[in-house]
Amino acid sequence: MNSGNPDSALAAVQRFQTAFDAQDVDAIMAAMTRDCVFEDTTPPDGGRHVGADAVREAWMALFAGAPDGGFTTEELIEAGDRVVVRWRYSWGSGHVRGVDVFSVRDGLVAEKLAYVKG
Repeated sequence: MNSGNPDSALAAVQRFQTAFDAQDVDAIMAAMTRDCVFEDTTPPDGGRHVGADAVREAWMALFAGAPDGGFTTEELIEAGDRVVVRWRYSWGSGHVRGVDVFSVRDGLVAEKLAYVKG
């Protein structure tokens, strides 16, 4: 799905995802607000990373820990300033499926809350 409005929440998430797929941490952070929040899928409730510096460190650790990992988008749903992405994350011989709930502000990702199936 391609959003025709470059300021839409969907367009902001698509810019984020393009950078994420390339594992380009600088581009990811350019797609996020300075006060961004990322909640990862660490059991039981997820780790919470607040602010650009903490979120940058989380991305760097993720990519260093699984350089062959990759996400496949299964569905994107835009609802105002929120976007829900259903995804599949694969590495080596394994995979998990999950959902991200994004909040967008001023054309940038302000919040990415990640949830994973069992």
